[in-house]
Parts: sequence; structure tokens; C-alpha cells
Amino acid sequence: MFGNKSSKPQNRIDCLIGAGTVIEGNITFAGGLRVDGKVRGNIMAADDKPGTLVLSEQAQIEGEIHVSHAVINGTVTGPVHATEYVELQAKANVTGDVHYKSLEVQLGAVVQGRLVYQNEGKSEKVVQFKPASAD
Repeated sequence: MFGNKSSKPQNRIDCLIGAGTVIEGNITFAGGLRVDGKVRGNIMAADDKPGTLVLSEQAQIEGEIHVSHAVINGTVTGPVHATEYVELQAKANVTGDVHYKSLEVQLGAVVQGRLVYQNEGKSEKVVQFKPASAD
């Protein structure tokens, strides 16, 4: 807990995709992105930098999401990959696998897919045992 090097979610929104807006194509962003409209394409944080994605109740995403932090209250059709934190709010509806390091699910959220815990340090802590030699 102490000395944790995980990134913090963005406190501000740098970009807004408003209600009624439809974007067809991939989006790469830095900082914070809020979506109230519809996106048909992948959404990812720029150059694996910390990025916070906020999806409102009206948001509809058809594609993959690759961010450090995601707060979802809308509809996602596709996998969600968050290197740090995923919050599924009461109106969230995700059809696809959710990859996370830390997860919060509110009553009413729906996931039609797998919840996959990501621990990048896991493979480093595996100790290989040598088979016992027959004496």
C-alpha cells in the first residue's frame, strides 16, 4: 500500500464528446476524456500514459478501450483494458471482457463477459522448482 507507484486518475476532463455526437474511427487522447455521445472505434490513452475515460449514462462505445482509469456508466460493446482502475456505475452495461487491477462495481451494473484481474508483477514472483532427483 505504501510506496505504490500506480498512477492517479486525472482530476480534470481535457476533452468532451457531447451527446448527439457520433464518431467513427479510433480515438487517442491524453489526460481526461468524457464521452456523452457514440463512438464506433477504439479508445486509447496516448503512448501508454495515464488517461482517464468517463462514460456517461448516454454514452455508447463499439470498440476496445485501453486506458489506465475507466469510469463507466454507459454501454460498451468490446473489451475494456484498464491498467489501474475500473469503476462500473449503476447504469453500466459492458458486453466484453473487463481487464483491471482494481475494480468497483455498483449495484445494477451488468458485465456480459469475464472479469480478468491483471497483476503485472505476478510473473516475476513465480519461483520455478527443480524436480527432486532420485537417490
